[in-house]
Amino acid sequence: MTRWNVILSGRVQGVGLRYRAKMAAQQFQITGWVRNRSSGDVEMELQGEQYAIDGFLEYLYHLPGIRYTIVQAEEIDIKPEQQFRVKAT
Repeated sequence: MTRWNVILSGRVQGVGLRYRAKMAAQQFQITGWVRNRSSGDVEMELQGEQYAIDGFLEYLYHLPGIRYTIVQAEEIDIKPEQQFRVKAT
């Protein structure tokens, strides 16, 4: 089990990424959160097995309308969580 803080830049706002991420997180058994940043980027904390996090990010990248570059990825401490949520900006 691992947890990452990830910032995505590119075509990530106004394309439904946050809500698609919430749905995909259930499929990949990932907890954490996602939110838009005022800079136009999207920030996520992703917790789960590393292969699931990698698959989740790959899945999102190939969704229609979404294109991103990971501009930051930092491993952080694991937190007790039960779900993945969309946070307000």
